[in-house]
Amino acid sequence: MPRERGEKVVATNRRARHDYTIEKSYEAGMVLTGTEVKSLRQGRANLSDGYAFVKGNEVFLDAVHIPEYSQGHWTNHSAKRIRKLLLHREEIAKLSHAVSAGGYTLIPLKLYFSDGRAKVEIALAKGKREYDKRQTLRERQDTREAERAMRLRNRVGE
Repeated sequence: MPRERGEKVVATNRRARHDYTIEKSYEAGMVLTGTEVKSLRQGRANLSDGYAFVKGNEVFLDAVHIPEYSQGHWTNHSAKRIRKLLLHREEIAKLSHAVSAGGYTLIPLKLYFSDGRAKVEIALAKGKREYDKRQTLRERQDTREAERAMRLRNRVGE
């Protein structure tokens, strides 16, 4: 049986880019049980409330909902358990210093399979204030209107 190739996205945290300013993102492996992997392969997960934290020299992912595997039995996993993330020691040190300095948090952006292995993209992020969110929406709307005007102008010019 050939191994999986490419990237298959299971879940994304679309709200994260609205609520946070993303400074840097990291790809991390996850320590999962068999039923969690099977549930993810069915495309079932929710990242909306999830966050990561550094404890000692390890990084953990909390409040990410991976529902129980439908055909599992007594060995099924808990849906919102804390999961260990696999990162390089230098990356963990950088994350630890940034979070402990204050103002930054670790949030999951995307949960996916890369060449058959479950990965999560976590981001070092800073929370946006309400006026920052409004400013971002205004800028996006302005660029959209400018592009629309340019398209209309190019059509008339032809």
